[in-house]
Amino acid sequence: MDLRPSERHAGTECRFERFRTRLLIDDMTFGRNALGPGGTLPEFDLSTLEGGRFASGALGRRPVLMVFGSRTCPVTESAVPVLKRLHDRFGRQVRFVLVNTREAHPGQTIGQPGTSEEKRLHAQRLRDHHDIPFEVAVDDIDGTLHRAFTPKPNSAYLIDAGGTVLFLSHRANDEPAPRRALERTVSGHPVHGHSRAVAGPLLRAVGHLPGIVRAAGSRTGRDVWRAAPPLAVLGALSRLFHRLPADRRGPAAAVALALLACTAAVGTFTVLG
Repeated sequence: MDLRPSERHAGTECRFERFRTRLLIDDMTFGRNALGPGGTLPEFDLSTLEGGRFASGALGRRPVLMVFGSRTCPVTESAVPVLKRLHDRFGRQVRFVLVNTREAHPGQTIGQPGTSEEKRLHAQRLRDHHDIPFEVAVDDIDGTLHRAFTPKPNSAYLIDAGGTVLFLSHRANDEPAPRRALERTVSGHPVHGHSRAVAGPLLRAVGHLPGIVRAAGSRTGRDVWRAAPPLAVLGALSRLFHRLPADRRGPAAAVALALLACTAAVGTFTVLG
């Protein structure tokens, strides 16, 4: 793909080496020009690890659930079990495709890929880590398709066979929303909407953050502490609840932190009173 200079610069910026606060802020909302329900897919043609193609002009006869993700994304870590459950139920009627993107939290062990070959290896690592039973496509090294959707680390799009976006979920681990959209789609009912839930999906992902740091490298942990201290605190507290499923550790940590804050506030009030 022949990119203009400004696009090349944007592609280079997309391949960040260190997680920054700005990235977290950008992830919270979609821009006004972001592709959403009713929008038409941009042109693309990506290879899949299975040897096929995932192309805008040949989506197939079925609707498509397209999800972005990476090995170092805690939301992806939380979302893949959700996607597997949805695939078990709807996989015969809907095409599932996970598009491997830039690494969300690169570190010294799992860094940001610098070549197309490295990016394909990262996609294979993602597939093998989760034993993904559906297609995994590989975006180009500049993340052209990902950037066209206003990059979010783990957003999900339900698309009809003609290439029109029917439904958008900000985070793919928000299971009830895409499940309802898929149910309506396979039953022949119209679908047009979005789910931009933030707090719940993010807390479910927090419990996976310590595992991401172990896999990506200690630098990833330092970057999270510097760029997003509240998430780092919740991630650290989530380790105390290791007996719980990972998705429940973040919410448990948030409750514990709230109780600690209330206890401290009561103590302060008592002393001052």
